[in-house]
Amino acid sequence: MTMQTENAKPMLGNEKAEPTNIVIFGATGDLTKRKLLPALIRMLDCGMVHKDSRILGVVNNRTREVWLQLLFDALKAFSHEITLDMDRWNALCEKLIMVPGDLADDETYVRLAESLQVLGGKKNAMFYCAIPPQWYSKVAAGLGKANLVSEDEGYRRIVIEKPFGMNLETSRKLNNALQTEFHENQIYRIDHYLGKESVQNLLVYRFANGVMEPLWNRNYIDHVQIIVSETLGIEYRAKYYEKAGALRDMIQSHIMQVMTLVAMEPPVEFTADAVRDEKMKVLRAVRPFKPEDIDKLTVAAQYAKGTIDGEECPSYVAEEGVSPDSVTETFAAVRFQIDNWRWQGVPFILCSGKRLPKRVSEVMIRFRKPPFNLFNKHTSIPKANALVFRLQPDGGIVLRINAKKTGPTTDSEVMVMRAPYANNNEVANAYEVLMHDVLLGDGTLFSRSDEVNESWAIIEPILKAWSERVSIERYRAGTWDIAAMERLTQGCVHGWHTPT
Repeated sequence: MTMQTENAKPMLGNEKAEPTNIVIFGATGDLTKRKLLPALIRMLDCGMVHKDSRILGVVNNRTREVWLQLLFDALKAFSHEITLDMDRWNALCEKLIMVPGDLADDETYVRLAESLQVLGGKKNAMFYCAIPPQWYSKVAAGLGKANLVSEDEGYRRIVIEKPFGMNLETSRKLNNALQTEFHENQIYRIDHYLGKESVQNLLVYRFANGVMEPLWNRNYIDHVQIIVSETLGIEYRAKYYEKAGALRDMIQSHIMQVMTLVAMEPPVEFTADAVRDEKMKVLRAVRPFKPEDIDKLTVAAQYAKGTIDGEECPSYVAEEGVSPDSVTETFAAVRFQIDNWRWQGVPFILCSGKRLPKRVSEVMIRFRKPPFNLFNKHTSIPKANALVFRLQPDGGIVLRINAKKTGPTTDSEVMVMRAPYANNNEVANAYEVLMHDVLLGDGTLFSRSDEVNESWAIIEPILKAWSERVSIERYRAGTWDIAAMERLTQGCVHGWHTPT
């Protein structure tokens, strides 16, 4: 059963952004070629980026001709949905300005300052750090030294990608370095998960519908599960992944942020600080992990060899660049408890893993069973209702409710009601949404420094305990066969929810 929206229209949300110097550090890197440049092209097409804006790439050891050819080849290879004839490419090249130099050289930032153009009467600039995290502090300091932080001539905003540190200490150090040069409202810590249509719809669904708010609490909800599963392994990221693991890579950043949106109280207004204040209250209410409870409240596992879609997959320790005795987790799960009035006693179970049977991300709200079962004399016992927010790949909302089977019976079956986004060709991707928000100065979907530090503080005891392990549970690639999840979901109605 599919639910339709009334008066559905294409959604563009085109608040007009001012003309801006869009500066990309790492303008030859994978993120720029696969994500940023294609997103900017689409944004220019639909007006999310002002037509007079310019894209400045900071490039080392390449001529402009070589840089442009690199971008052209990448668009052809990775962005098949973009039609790129030579006229269109030449028009784009007029907007592409190369700033030569090394990020470690102060002169690079001087050249960058000289390259910023007055656009629409201002020298607005967005600095996107598509570079390894160890360079964030250096770039911020270089921008400060070149007087590129002051907003006397136009706004100045810096965008950084996760990871925002690797633990509480490095998070605090990074935030201090950024805040030494920039005000907090100039810093945009980007998390592409929060730019997904279905994630944003969590807020609208909760706070624009009177029918749900009375149910959104411990009286009606049994537990919440948030899962991000991938069929891929670590690919070429062994060097990073061996240091990070699934807990750092996904749960501390993406999934805990989604949890705060599910659990937060209604903000007093829909502004960046009002929303982030409520998210921060959720994090502060998370029950601290005691060392003796970590084995009961967390799961760490690593994929062994197996089969996915008919293809043989090697074990994690057989991947190139991975130590053969590695105990890094490729699957992590944590059972959180939020100690406040709304959520007391409701487990929030967050998990993420690689080499699982499906590529899917979703939030599952499991409601309590009815207090009395009228149909217990029949063979079919009604299941507890579930509301599922599918974030990817086919974004939308699914409601699972019980209905009577057809015919002379009162047995029930689960009816699935779907409200998909997948048919809406006007839905922007996450990078388009988030870069547009940066251009508008809207920080609602970005993490504030206190949020980042608090999330690291919450999982710090888990990181410490896991760093001392000498062995790890293994699961066969292509299966949900992780035995410890039965323990972690004990007491939760219908147990571990594995996406279908």
